Amino acid sequence: MADKAKHAISPTREEDYPEWYQQVIRAADLAENSPVRGCMVIKPWGWGIWENMQRVLDGMFKATGHENAYFPLFIPMSFLEKEAEHVEGFAKECAVVTHHRLEPGPDGGLVPAGKLDEPLIVRPTSETIIGAMYAQWVQSYRDLPILINQWANVVRWELRTRLFLRTTEFLWQEGHTAHAAEVEAREETARMLAVYADFAENWMAMPVIQGEKTAGERFPGAVSTLSIEAMMQDRKALQAGTSHFLGQNFSRAQGIKFQDQNGQEVFAWTTSWGVSTRLVGALVMVHSDDDGLVLPPRLAPKHVVILPICRNDAERAQVLPYCESLMQELNAQSFGGGSVRAWIDDRDLRGGEKNWQHVKRGVPLRAEVGPRDIAKNAVFLGRRDKAEKLAIGRQELVQTVGSILDEMQTNLYQRAFALRESNTRVIDDVDEFREFFTPKNPDEPEIHGGFASCHWAEDEAVDRLLAELKVTIRCIPHQAEPEPGRCIFTGKPSAGRAIFAKAY
Repeated sequence: MADKAKHAISPTREEDYPEWYQQVIRAADLAENSPVRGCMVIKPWGWGIWENMQRVLDGMFKATGHENAYFPLFIPMSFLEKEAEHVEGFAKECAVVTHHRLEPGPDGGLVPAGKLDEPLIVRPTSETIIGAMYAQWVQSYRDLPILINQWANVVRWELRTRLFLRTTEFLWQEGHTAHAAEVEAREETARMLAVYADFAENWMAMPVIQGEKTAGERFPGAVSTLSIEAMMQDRKALQAGTSHFLGQNFSRAQGIKFQDQNGQEVFAWTTSWGVSTRLVGALVMVHSDDDGLVLPPRLAPKHVVILPICRNDAERAQVLPYCESLMQELNAQSFGGGSVRAWIDDRDLRGGEKNWQHVKRGVPLRAEVGPRDIAKNAVFLGRRDKAEKLAIGRQELVQTVGSILDEMQTNLYQRAFALRESNTRVIDDVDEFREFFTPKNPDEPEIHGGFASCHWAEDEAVDRLLAELKVTIRCIPHQAEPEPGRCIFTGKPSAGRAIFAKAY
C-alpha cells in the first residue's frame, strides 16, 4: 500500500474541512483571533487581499454613479424601533451601549457610570440612521436619486464565530439609495447584484448563481432580496453578496418623502446592498488546497516572489543584482488593469523553507534564481495552480508573465465551475432529496450533497424537513423562461425551481 501523500496543511480537506479552513488561514498568516471574543485581527497579507477587493469594488460602484460617505457607528434604539420587522430581525444580534463613561469602583477597578437617556446600538446595518439623514436631505423629486455607499465596520453578536465567515465585528460596504420611482429602485437592486456577480466571477474567479431569496430568507424589512450564491469545496453554499429592494417601508418609517412633479407628497423608494470580509473566507474555501492558500492573481497582494538561491557571499553578490533587475522588469509589465507586483525575498532562511512559506500564502508565481539559472539566463518557476516547476528563460518570463497570470485566473474559475456543475443535481423526488443531503456515515467528516435544483412551494412541512436536514433554500435563480411543475415535498403547484443546499 502506497504511503499517504504529505501536505503542508493538516488535516486535509477530506479529513476535516472546517479545521482545514482554520489551518489554511493560520498557515497563510491572514488573520487570528483577538483578545475580544468573536473579533479578529486581520494581518497584512489578509488585509492586502481585502484592500484589493475594496479597490476594485469601489471603482465599480463609482462607475455606476455612486459616491462614498460615512455615517455614525452608533444608532439610537428608537430608530430601529420605527421599523418593526427590521428590529425583530436584528434584535438578538445587537450590541447595546448604555453608559457614556467609566469611574473608579469600590474595589479599585472601573465601573460604568453616566447612564444614557437612550441606549445606543452599535450598528448591525445602517438603514435606519441613513434613512433619518435622507429624510432631511430630500424635499423634492429634484433631490433624487441619492446614490451613496459607505465602507465601515458593523457588529452582530455571534455565539459561534469563524474567522472571516462569521465574526462579531466585520468589515463591509453598504450601499443605500433613494429614488423617486419604484422602477428605478428595482433597476438599482438588479444592477448592483450584477456588479457583485461580475466581481465574484471575473476577479475572485468564483462562479455564482444570481437569484431572489424566498420570503423566509429576505432581509428584515425588505420587499425583495437578491443574492449571489457560490459553492465551496465542501459543496456547501456561501451567500456572497445581497441586494435589497426595500420598497417604501423604510421611507415610511423614517419619513423620507418629497413633492413629485405633480406637487403630490410621496414616499421615496429605497434600496440597500452589501458585501463583507466573508469574501476573503470565500476565496480560501473555493480555491485553496491541502498545501495552503491559493489566490486568484487579480486579487493577490503580490504576483511574483523572487527567491535568491545563494550558498555563500560570493554567490549572493552575483545573484542579488540579477534578481533586482528581474524584479524591475517584471514590475514594468501590465496585468489586471495595473502593473505586475513582484518582490525579492532575500531573508536569511533555507530555500526550501522560504519556498513553502510562499506556497502556503498562495503567491501565484515563485521564481527561484541561483548561479546555474543565471548562467542560462533563466529562472526556475513554480505556479501555485499547478504542482510542477519548470525552467523558463528570463525574457520569456518577462514577456509572458501577464498572460501566465491570466491563464491562472481562468484555470481557477474553470476548476471552481467544474466542481459546482458536477455537484449540482436536478431532483424531482423527495426521497432522492433526503438521500442527497444525508451523510452515509454521520460519524465521519464525509463531504456530501451539493446544490439541488427542485420545484418547491411555501409550506410548514417543507420548513420542518429542511430544518431536519439542515438545508436551506439559497435562492430562486433568475431564469429566462418559467418552468411550471409540482413541489417535490407537497405536490402543490410550483412556478419554478429553487436552489437548495447546506450553507455557511
